[in-house]
Amino acid sequence: EALQRIITTLANKNEELHNFIETLSHLLAGVQVNSSQVVSDLEEEFDTLFSILEEAKESMTNTIKQEQARKSHELQNQLTQSTNALESAEELLEFANHALDIKDEEEFAKAAKQIKDRVTMAPAFRLTMKPKATDNMTHLMVDFSQERQLLQGLRFLPVPRAPEIEVQDCMVVDNAVTIVWRMPVEDSKIDHYILEYRKTNHEGLPRVKDERCWELVDNIKNTEHTLTGLKFDSRYMNFRVRACNKAAAGDYSDPVTLETRAFNFGFDSLSSHLNLKVEDCSVEWDPQGGKGLDSKVKGKENKGRSGTPSPKRGSATRSPAPRGGRDRFTGESYTVLGDTSIDSGQHYWEVKALKDCKSYSVGVAYKNLGKFDQLGKTNTTWCIHVNNWLQNAFAAKHNNKAKSLDIPVPERIGVYCDLDGGQLSFYNAESKQLLHTFKTKFTQPVVPAFMVWCGGLSLSTGLQVPSAVRSFQKAENGLAGSNSSLNSMAQ
Repeated sequence: EALQRIITTLANKNEELHNFIETLSHLLAGVQVNSSQVVSDLEEEFDTLFSILEEAKESMTNTIKQEQARKSHELQNQLTQSTNALESAEELLEFANHALDIKDEEEFAKAAKQIKDRVTMAPAFRLTMKPKATDNMTHLMVDFSQERQLLQGLRFLPVPRAPEIEVQDCMVVDNAVTIVWRMPVEDSKIDHYILEYRKTNHEGLPRVKDERCWELVDNIKNTEHTLTGLKFDSRYMNFRVRACNKAAAGDYSDPVTLETRAFNFGFDSLSSHLNLKVEDCSVEWDPQGGKGLDSKVKGKENKGRSGTPSPKRGSATRSPAPRGGRDRFTGESYTVLGDTSIDSGQHYWEVKALKDCKSYSVGVAYKNLGKFDQLGKTNTTWCIHVNNWLQNAFAAKHNNKAKSLDIPVPERIGVYCDLDGGQLSFYNAESKQLLHTFKTKFTQPVVPAFMVWCGGLSLSTGLQVPSAVRSFQKAENGLAGSNSSLNSMAQ
């Protein structure tokens, strides 16, 4: 035995090392891929920055050139006008000097008047002697000292640190999981958190290659989150959290693994009556089931009679269902069993009747239930029975005894089985009101058992025992009183 324990320990350690090596290989490959990606992103950001700078440089250079052209145009026009005015003034000055030498008074008067008129109209006296532009270009100078400081201060984005999941504060109850975490240091820039989870059947650290993918809940504002309405169809769930600011998402927290065991089973199609159409989580009454097998016999019996069948005895058009092992139940035992037995522990599942179901039973039975046996009519079956045909009835049944239940039939029925404690209870699945409790001593494993006639049932499994049921069982254990008049010892 000691050697076997050592072998088991070594095998578990080898499996842990194998998983760790796979994790390291996955991380190493991720480093290569992610490094190439961030280098590519960095180059793209710098190319964008260079492009913006080039565009700004081109735009500002064009502005300087436009200002240069405007001033040059204004000054050149003034220069041309002033040059022309100077030429005209020099010509007029020369004409005036010549007029001083005129001796004839009449001619002199005429020349003087002409000079006066020309002076009045001379361009030199109409020009503005102030330049329309200056040579100053300082208004187009730049100071990029702040921008240079910004560029010199370029850094990688501030990334939040990895959160820490508070395992002791996490809860798994009523098919809901509450995950609680905290930041190792206060970070006021965190905008939200991302929670990822996945189901697994492996205990311990998450495996890189697992049969299920991570699922994601984004934009969580608080440091805890509750996942509700889960079906616990795996033994464990992995969880990890990362913090995000406006710029980037940080590293994941160290993952945690929480146990999420529950009772999972389906209908065992090989155990069903031929008149039941069975899928994994639903069963329906099928009045045509198996009739194809009887048509040949009826055909021989009716040979030589009229070939027109009566409406009630019309030949089945559907092909018969493959019989295989489906002779487990026959006659009026319209029964189907669950495909998983209960040999210990406390378990819970729920059943809902489909619309207009006329009669059905829900309970447990020993595996040796006879093929003609009906639920509740033997000492190896315990059930509650609902009848909506002719006369309505709602009763708990065992060993061919029935106790009428004077309460409304709920839409969904919860079944609680404590094999070790010898207790089978039925609840209103919505309100958790107790419908009935059997107390007995189970002498062998039991299987969930169902009877359906003219209707169907849907099955919900992967459910934890609800906390309300656990509390009720603790409070009422041994005090079932009037709800337990059919309690008996299993034989």
